[in-house]
Amino acid sequence: MTEIRHIVFDIGKVLIHYDPNLPFQRIIPDPDERAAFFATVCTHDWNIEQDRGRSWEEAEALLIDEFPEQEDNIRAFRKYWPEMVPHAYEDSVAVMTGLIEAGQDVTMLTNFAADTFSEARKMYPFLNAPRGVTVSGEIGLIKPDVAIYQRHAKDFALEPAQTVFIDDSFPNVEGARAAGWQAVHFTGAEQLKADLRELGVEA
Repeated sequence: MTEIRHIVFDIGKVLIHYDPNLPFQRIIPDPDERAAFFATVCTHDWNIEQDRGRSWEEAEALLIDEFPEQEDNIRAFRKYWPEMVPHAYEDSVAVMTGLIEAGQDVTMLTNFAADTFSEARKMYPFLNAPRGVTVSGEIGLIKPDVAIYQRHAKDFALEPAQTVFIDDSFPNVEGARAAGWQAVHFTGAEQLKADLRELGVEA
């Protein structure tokens, strides 16, 4: 078995909770209307482009041009973003910080808009604990594109075969494997510890 020398964490839904419904339960109380808003206006595909590096100003302008009657709700997505990340997963964070304290090489690789990631770092100081992070919005690449894993490995001098990646999204796990990394599909902290143990890493 190849020795694991580098451990790379995703952030959203692995270390911190993320749910855009949280502020919008207040902003658009009707569940059907809210579901329609996320299905047709502030969609996942629209939001992922901010993770790829598009500015919020441009993103909002595009939607407001198409849905002028929804302007307030469209602007609310960025305005109330901090409410979408209300808490950390303390058990997962404990795994990550424990690995760092044990001398493991830990970095992070995340699909995140550049400005909201800056906010997240202030909200959750443990995001500053690893050796470094690749933020999709800062480099114009997003998971599961193999190029972002290659960029992270190059920037942090990781040997792909000796690297394990942890992500809640199975397509992102598959992207890491396509880049020659080992990878774990995150479902919870206890399972993560078991998966790492199978790879020879005590957490």
